[in-house]
Amino acid sequence: MPKRPYVIEEMISAKTIAARVEDLSREIHDEFEGTDKLVVVGLLRGSFVFIADLVRELDLPVEVDFIEASSYGNKTESSREVRILKDLRGEIAGRDVLVVEDIVDTGHTLKHVIGLVNAKGPKRLKTIALLDKPSRREVDISADWIGFEIPDEFVVGYGIDFAQRNRNLSYIGKVRFTNE
Repeated sequence: MPKRPYVIEEMISAKTIAARVEDLSREIHDEFEGTDKLVVVGLLRGSFVFIADLVRELDLPVEVDFIEASSYGNKTESSREVRILKDLRGEIAGRDVLVVEDIVDTGHTLKHVIGLVNAKGPKRLKTIALLDKPSRREVDISADWIGFEIPDEFVVGYGIDFAQRNRNLSYIGKVRFTNE
């Protein structure tokens, strides 16, 4: 639970997010057109809203699976230690896979997850992130598709939380602590 009071300032509106998800789904469709099934792997918990909206827009046969990775806990910065709390349930060897991340910050989580997924032998592996903070990158990694590039701000909403709060906001907002 947050120890300091804070306010949330809207950064990316729900309408802007919806329009971008439509655009991204068309690009993903073009990339994977003709696949027998696309396995869409969401990184829990932050990506669940994004993945739900994205798969509803995809005009492809899809299967959804999840990996739960943790590097934040209840903090506002990554610990850089990636722990896998839940692995894939389904088989992905020889299949087309799209990993869906909520935000690429330092890059440690995405790099770790890509290594884990690649070790399972997918036919083709692509990645998408709703948000990207390139100014915070510590490892050489980037997603194949990016929804929005954002500055170094702590954000919540659209599935992204602060200490398990604010996931239900329909927009992306930046957190401003009121005692700063």
